[in-house]
Amino acid sequence: MRHLSIVGFGLIGGSLAAALRARQPDLVVTGFARSAETRRQALELGLADAMPDTLAEAIEGADIILLATPVLSFETVLAAIRPHLTPSQIITDAGSVKGSVVDAACRVFGELPPRFVLGHPIAGSENSGVTAARADLYQGRRVLLTPDQHTDPDAQASVAQMWRDAGAQVEWLGVEEHDQILAATSHLPHLLAFSLVDTLAHEDRHLDIFRYAAGGFRDFTRIAASDPVMWRDIFIANRTAMLTQIDAFADGLAALRAEVDRADGRAMQTRFARAKSARDFFTQLQEPQTMSKHWQVTAGATMQGTIRVPGDKSMSHRSIMLGAIAEGTTEVSGFLEGEDALATLQCFRDMGVQIDGPVDGRVTIHGVGMHGLRAPKDRLWMGNSGTSIRLLSGLLAGQSFDVTLQGDDSLAKRPMKRVSDPLARMGAVIETAEGGTPPLTLRGGAPLKGIHYDMPMASAQVKSAVLLAGLFADGETSVTEPAPTRDHTENMLNGFGYKVERDGATARLVGGGRLTACDIEVPADISSAAFFLVAASITPGADLTLTHVGVNPTRTGIIDILLLMGANIERLNEHTVGGEPVADLRVRYAPLKGIHIPEALVPLAIDELPVTMIAAACAEGDTLITGAEELRVKESDRIQAMVDGLNALGVAAEARDDGALIPGSLDRVFADAAIQTHMDHRIAMSFVIAATRASGTVVVRDIEHVATSFPNFKALCMGLGVKLSETSH
Repeated sequence: MRHLSIVGFGLIGGSLAAALRARQPDLVVTGFARSAETRRQALELGLADAMPDTLAEAIEGADIILLATPVLSFETVLAAIRPHLTPSQIITDAGSVKGSVVDAACRVFGELPPRFVLGHPIAGSENSGVTAARADLYQGRRVLLTPDQHTDPDAQASVAQMWRDAGAQVEWLGVEEHDQILAATSHLPHLLAFSLVDTLAHEDRHLDIFRYAAGGFRDFTRIAASDPVMWRDIFIANRTAMLTQIDAFADGLAALRAEVDRADGRAMQTRFARAKSARDFFTQLQEPQTMSKHWQVTAGATMQGTIRVPGDKSMSHRSIMLGAIAEGTTEVSGFLEGEDALATLQCFRDMGVQIDGPVDGRVTIHGVGMHGLRAPKDRLWMGNSGTSIRLLSGLLAGQSFDVTLQGDDSLAKRPMKRVSDPLARMGAVIETAEGGTPPLTLRGGAPLKGIHYDMPMASAQVKSAVLLAGLFADGETSVTEPAPTRDHTENMLNGFGYKVERDGATARLVGGGRLTACDIEVPADISSAAFFLVAASITPGADLTLTHVGVNPTRTGIIDILLLMGANIERLNEHTVGGEPVADLRVRYAPLKGIHIPEALVPLAIDELPVTMIAAACAEGDTLITGAEELRVKESDRIQAMVDGLNALGVAAEARDDGALIPGSLDRVFADAAIQTHMDHRIAMSFVIAATRASGTVVVRDIEHVATSFPNFKALCMGLGVKLSETSH
């Protein structure tokens, strides 16, 4: 694009001009505004090269024409520019109601022109006008494009690139879906803010109300300072969707009023806890809109003291899933309040299960029974969680309703045929994207039959998916694994009173039973503990105790590997909680030696192998990892990501198809470097540990997903003397 024309030169159009001109000094920007003052300000601020008096002059020669006027004015604007358009020009818009834009275009052109790309930037400010324009308004923000099947692909690509050049993330939605979503998430909140302020302004003591209002009132009503004309037009243009949302809100408000009237504290607490959890989940979904976060780690750490890492992620997922389909109320303590487990929790709320919490790791699940789940109103969001999507695909394969499981960009690349293939053999109707990746759509009502499945690879997720589908299948379902994997699903099903038999490498159950609610105590996650087991093992003078760690034999591969390498790890206070063995782990510094990691231990430490590679680099001699091809299809290609990172730190590691060769040195001092994590939480945390043995400073890039499994990792690191800070560079 060489020439952009902006019709309606206010905050939205002016900010786009500012962002693009900062990156593309040669871009020609012309604009149109009815107000002579606005035209003067746009020129004085350097946002436009020309601001002609007529629309015809403003759009002449433009490659792209952006309409940024109020939505109810679009028909008038389109009618005015139509005689002056050339076939090659692209029209796009920034209107927040797409249905009305389509209608306006059809009235003017007879149809939606192929080179009219409907769009909506999800960005704004309570301040309006061209003087409020700023170049960073779209940085990391979403822009939604809503083309139809006839929209020119080249025009779509040009508009998408324009917004990306302004720093935005571009996504696509349908017109109706867009308007319903925006009615709920943007238009309704603005309407409520206007209504509340207007109501209070008519109170007898409104001056005192406003004088003594706390910060929460100011924050809640901030958006009521927005442009009244713009919002009047939006509410009218999107009135059908708005009325639906207003009615839904009114119903909820009436229910809450009744709870307040009868002083029903339990009902209110449940409602508020549910809202808080949903709000926390919503906040996570917004994180990708922000600029990438990086950590700067300076060498040195003490690794002394006593810590407790968060609850086991695998068990946290399963406690929600099984508690939801059990009969009765399940109490969970030690629940991991990380993004992955919260995604699972929200899925079951979306399917009608009442779940209280989490509060300080405590969750109460009011089970609905095997067949009590309800169809969600929308797709279920998995975030970055492979466990959620694979296990839920099995559990939901036998439900009566259709459901689509979708995740973030990272999850969308992960293979799902390893789950969908055996489920299809059981009779499930399951659809994947091209290439066998998410989103997954399961068609309800398909009768399932039990099968025997010989797993081609060792995967607890695949085993669990088949067994969970077997709960709803006719007859016996059995799974034989080629090597031991974590057995939390089998243990927990037995804890809920659903019999699972184990015969060597085979687990089997018979469908059609029932689960009975029980209490679950989730121990600390050994996968999270692994980072500190390695950190203490490679830090001279370290003496660290990790309390209440789950030491299920199917999960202790990391301990066994480190012991083979010469680590000094003691198990203390060993006991059993809810059928799961736990212990305190005391680890002290010891000189490590390189080994060929036994392949039998690889499946028992698959998630911990990245940080094991850091231990290997600090050991005497070479360490060889084989039989770990599963690492290639995790959140990233973890073999290549770790080898690339080690190479950047000065270690001549070599990638193999199924593992890696890592040369070690007891005197290892890592070079200063910037590490690419590929948005993989375990890669990020592994290199934070490595950075404590660096010569100076290591930057660990793109650490946003650390919270998926370990929300307080940074705090624990800093408490153990790790010099860690956030950086944008």
